[in-house]
Amino acid sequence: MQDQDYWRNKDPLWETALGVISTRSFPAIIDAADVMLKASGVRLIGYEKVGSGYVSAIVRGKIAEVRLAIQMGAEEAQRSGQLISTTLLPRPHPNMEFIFPFSSRLLGMLNGRDQRHSSQALGFLETRGFPAMVGAADAMLKSANVELLSYETIGSGLCTAIIQGSVTNVAVAIEAGIAEALRQKWELNAVTVIPRPLDDLVKTLPNVILEEEPQPLRLPINVKEVEKELVKIPLELSTASPVELPIDLPIDSSTDLSTNSSAELPRELLNLADLPTPPEIDPLEIKDSEK
Repeated sequence: MQDQDYWRNKDPLWETALGVISTRSFPAIIDAADVMLKASGVRLIGYEKVGSGYVSAIVRGKIAEVRLAIQMGAEEAQRSGQLISTTLLPRPHPNMEFIFPFSSRLLGMLNGRDQRHSSQALGFLETRGFPAMVGAADAMLKSANVELLSYETIGSGLCTAIIQGSVTNVAVAIEAGIAEALRQKWELNAVTVIPRPLDDLVKTLPNVILEEEPQPLRLPINVKEVEKELVKIPLELSTASPVELPIDLPIDSSTDLSTNSSAELPRELLNLADLPTPPEIDPLEIKDSEK
């Protein structure tokens, strides 16, 4: 009891569980791992290949979530007939973390980051024999816009080609690979398509292209708009005083005032200073006349 209290206070992963599921096909274990990750909140630690076609997937998380993940993964592997065995270890001893190959990614699990779905799809085609896998991979690349990432061997002559692309292109490529294997009478062991895999599944595969995480648009903190200066217009504009002309001014109707020649103007306009000033009009008289 004292030993359990000691490790509970020292190990932050003490209240977690370890789950292992084993199949005899690499596409089958990938399919089971994808179901486990999407069915619960477990983290995929990695794979362990022991030869003769046996491969295991190792997950870690809370005890209830690992139990659910192992159950869902086993049902998925049972459908393809490739399930070998499963193991659930609640609160594994910390000494196991240093011996068995599932402690390399435990530190990344402590960050608690959310997993993202990829917009791409992964395709796996497994044959018995390396020449058959090469021929099927060539047929897949020629039939659709996909990329051959790598291949995996797990013993017993089982070889798996891994492709990546959009969901439609990967599905078309896998069908072309199956048709080529049947036409050449190659031994086809297993195939699977994983649409929108999670980050944990993608990072455990070699040479898989990870999508860049979208970054928020960064704006400067101090945004200062330059205020435009308003032009002040004076309310009272100074205007020149009008020129006062006499009321009774003799002007010849034949005189053209639009010309600039001063010789054609009448003599009265040339000497305005000698003219008499206009008489002053009393405003009271104007009002009496209007009445």
